[in-house]
Amino acid sequence: MADYTKRSVAMIASYVPRRCGIATFTHDLSTGIANTVFEKPLQESTRIGIVALNDNDEGYSYGPQVVHEMRQHAREDYRAAADFLNQSKFDVVCVQHEYGIYGGADGDYLLSLLDRVTKPVIATLHTVLADPSPGQLHVLKRLCGRSGAVIVMADRAKRMLSEIYGIPPERVRMIHHGVPDVPFGDTEPLKARFDVSGRPTILTFGLLSPNKGIETMLDALARVVPEHRDVAYIVLGATHPGVRRESGESYRLGLEKRAVNHGIHDNVIFHNRYVSLEDLCEYLRAADIYVTPYLSKQQIVSGTLAYAAACGTAVVSTPYWYAEEILADDRGILVPFDDVDALAGAVRTLLDDDDRRAKLRKNAYDFGRKMIWSHVAKEYAQVLDEVCEMDVAEVSPPVIAKRPVMRLSLPEVRLDHLFRMTDDTGLLQHAVHATPDRRHGYSIDDVARALIVAAMGYRLFKKDQILQSFHTYLSYVHYARNDVGRYRNFMSYDRRWIEEDGSDDCQGRVLWALGYIVAHPPDDLSRGLCEMLFQQTAPLFESTRYTRPAAFAILGCHYYLRRDEDAANIGNLMRRLADGIVRELQSNESEDWPWFEDAATYDNGRIPQSLILAGLQFDDKSLIERGCRVLDWLLKIQTGDNGQLSLIGNDGWLRRGQPKPEFDQQAVEIAALVGACKAAYRATDDARYLREMRRCFDWFLGTNDLGRPLIDFKTRGCYDGLQHNGVNQNQGAESLLSWLLSLLTMHEMQTGAPITAG
Repeated sequence: MADYTKRSVAMIASYVPRRCGIATFTHDLSTGIANTVFEKPLQESTRIGIVALNDNDEGYSYGPQVVHEMRQHAREDYRAAADFLNQSKFDVVCVQHEYGIYGGADGDYLLSLLDRVTKPVIATLHTVLADPSPGQLHVLKRLCGRSGAVIVMADRAKRMLSEIYGIPPERVRMIHHGVPDVPFGDTEPLKARFDVSGRPTILTFGLLSPNKGIETMLDALARVVPEHRDVAYIVLGATHPGVRRESGESYRLGLEKRAVNHGIHDNVIFHNRYVSLEDLCEYLRAADIYVTPYLSKQQIVSGTLAYAAACGTAVVSTPYWYAEEILADDRGILVPFDDVDALAGAVRTLLDDDDRRAKLRKNAYDFGRKMIWSHVAKEYAQVLDEVCEMDVAEVSPPVIAKRPVMRLSLPEVRLDHLFRMTDDTGLLQHAVHATPDRRHGYSIDDVARALIVAAMGYRLFKKDQILQSFHTYLSYVHYARNDVGRYRNFMSYDRRWIEEDGSDDCQGRVLWALGYIVAHPPDDLSRGLCEMLFQQTAPLFESTRYTRPAAFAILGCHYYLRRDEDAANIGNLMRRLADGIVRELQSNESEDWPWFEDAATYDNGRIPQSLILAGLQFDDKSLIERGCRVLDWLLKIQTGDNGQLSLIGNDGWLRRGQPKPEFDQQAVEIAALVGACKAAYRATDDARYLREMRRCFDWFLGTNDLGRPLIDFKTRGCYDGLQHNGVNQNQGAESLLSWLLSLLTMHEMQTGAPITAG
């Protein structure tokens, strides 16, 4: 074997004792490299280090091989990890990639690390999708473009990377999923441990979810049992966390009921638990048949199928991609998807024909020898060595045209003050310093924006507390609708409506929020409710006479159409509203005053944002150009002598022909300008708007007329504005939501991910 012992490697991945397939894989790969290549136990090796991803704030009790930790949902941890790696002794970085283990949209926080790390990188892909979303496509192309080598575990994955993702085939290596080296032998001696001695035993393993096809196997088993009364079918594995979160254990209970209804409950054994790899191998060696009746073809790798082959288990499977490769050449039996008769026939054949079963077992076991960890470790070591020898220009060629990216650091997204201001009714409007002020009750203007923030936050963090607040806000919106279909705005703390009908502004903000949830719901039920409310609310804007509510409504239509681009009534409404704003501008504007009325007041950036998004929706360059002209004017008149953002104060607003009032400056204008600059950048690809976004955002951080930060990093709140005598010390809802909307948008932009929202 070549001498690879010069190379030291840092693995970026989830890691044991976290219960995760990637964590187990990384531990086994690291152990294999340590034992086979470096000839030392992993815990004693200084040439392998793990940068572990934590899915909780507490982390895990790791062994000494974990040299650094990252929180999944903390973007700053990715940059810190890159700095650690750059200063470390490790020669090369190996990224284990699965979308779900990295933070951000489609795991794009990983890009913050890749953009900063200077060491050579290789990537192991545990998922390659045939039909990726734009975000998934972007992340994987950026990862592969930064990697000197890309490792996949199936030949089909190599072809897909070339055909779908445009990755050069010479960049990609196929290395089998590693497997333990276990002896080949009779299944019977191992059955006693699992209380199935003397019984033909079938096994299915994995997190339970509807796409695993267990129902098909239960239906098939009902046809096998009359001829094999003593057969045992073990369903091993906990319910998938996502399934359990949505419906508890109802899915598993449904499977159990199905077995009872078929009269095979004595033949089916459910083990609702996570098992170690050692225990899984014992189960596999005790099983006569291993079944993977998956319902989808698009699975490019399956660790458990690899383990089954390596243990010499006879396999019956549906023909998903990985199974087609692993079980080729008579190493298993493939049956059509969701075909009960074929599945029952294959299982019956193997139970009846000992010679056939023995042949499949031996073929699979022999094939598995090339997959054992010692062999896989040597192949990895060779790739590590090759990448370290590459020229820097070879390691990171331009796979795709990269958008400009904001390189400056951003504060962490923290929702502490949002939760503090939220009770079981809604979001309190005001605060005395950082303490919620119950005297002023609630406003749907705030609750609607909080609904958007909660949906954005849940997409990033998937935390139950965020989801609970989201449903509180949505419940308030639903309850606020009056008998004529309009929304009440203000409610007192004792839950009495202070008014029967809210302003047109609040109707527009509600439509904006509803549209956003239709496009980005935390669950399908929330989408259904918001879609219904949106369709009921949209007619309110058929004859609106006010520009700012029309702009908010256009934002809602923009998001709604992203979900349902064929909704002609919403598209027509959006067009009419945009044309109405243009008419107002044309009737009021002059060369030095491109505005729709004689005063520029609050939330001004939403006007050009709405025009730009309407222009994108209808491919209307005149709308985009007009929106950008208005935005450029707003940015110009709100620029101070030193180049800092100097907002229009609400102490009189800015009136045509009069000086701009300097104070009271409000955060709501920043959120609007950030949103408008984002839309302008999406429409024009002009990096100037990225710089303007950052300039606007920095107002919160102290680049303003007073040189004072507006963010309280102890409470995670935002002060209520800049006054002539200093910062308003109260931390109310509107300023907080403006900060969070701006911060979340900036985080989205920092990765250089595809721009998908205005």
